[in-house]
Amino acid sequence: MEYFEKNKVNEIIEKINTELKKVIIEQEELIEQSLISLIAGGHVLLEGVPGLAKTLMVKALSKVISLDFKRIQFTPDLMPADITGTKIFNMQTREFELKKGPIFTNFILADEINRTPPKTQAGLLEAMADGTVSIEGESFTLPAPYMVFATQNPLEYEGTYPLPEALVDRFLMKIIIDYPSNKGEIEVLKRHHEGFSSVDLDKANIKAVCSGEDILRCKEVVQRVKVEEDLLKYIVNIISETRNNETIDIGSSPRGSIALLQCAKACAAYNGRDYVIPEDIKKMAIPTLRHRIVLKPELELEGVKSEQVLNDILSKVKVPR
Repeated sequence: MEYFEKNKVNEIIEKINTELKKVIIEQEELIEQSLISLIAGGHVLLEGVPGLAKTLMVKALSKVISLDFKRIQFTPDLMPADITGTKIFNMQTREFELKKGPIFTNFILADEINRTPPKTQAGLLEAMADGTVSIEGESFTLPAPYMVFATQNPLEYEGTYPLPEALVDRFLMKIIIDYPSNKGEIEVLKRHHEGFSSVDLDKANIKAVCSGEDILRCKEVVQRVKVEEDLLKYIVNIISETRNNETIDIGSSPRGSIALLQCAKACAAYNGRDYVIPEDIKKMAIPTLRHRIVLKPELELEGVKSEQVLNDILSKVKVPR
């Protein structure tokens, strides 16, 4: 990897971080993991109660990178064609023309994705997996870069539909968003008192600091990050432990191994390195695996979280030196 490339990713990330922190208070983990997913080429499932700046973060990110953004509010009556689009007959030309749905964008916010039936949720599967959409037998390529941010509320279960495992597995990361500290919330209030509005980001002095081409270049750099064989074995050992652990009902699939590898490489590039270290893998293990394991029912009833089990696994698996 050339010197210029090795440092360019870190330079771009720092610029994006600076702009996002003009509007996002204290959510460093949300920003970091979202940007790592972006340069790794993956999609993100955001979980947290309403009002924690999920929508604001995605809107701000699209503005900082000069990319298109669309939001879909998922509801029980939403149909797949409402997402992908459909073909309509033009009476003047006597031909069917494509009416594109909101999925034809760079950043899509699938808000409250678990409020729509599985049939409609599945409308995102092809787009997330292949970057294409099939409409009436014809395949259309989506813009690049393309990234789905889906949100779900962890507290409300009435009127919701559990996400199919196939769809959940397509998310590179699941990011849990928590409340800000008292100090952070005071800063939020100060900014709103001074006139800040999430509807008008221009007033926050948010600037575009890079382009979609820069992000595609970053993704190319991530692909060339070096990974030693003992670190590949370390990843496999972690994944293998999720399949053999007595507290886990269903362990991670090989897609989890690939996701952890990709995120570790992106984490290295994010931090200005062209090689992966064990700490990259440990840091990325929980956000990339927490949604890929299913705990035994009795443990879930006792309130045990997947993060606790994964931390236990990471403490047991031998770290290569």
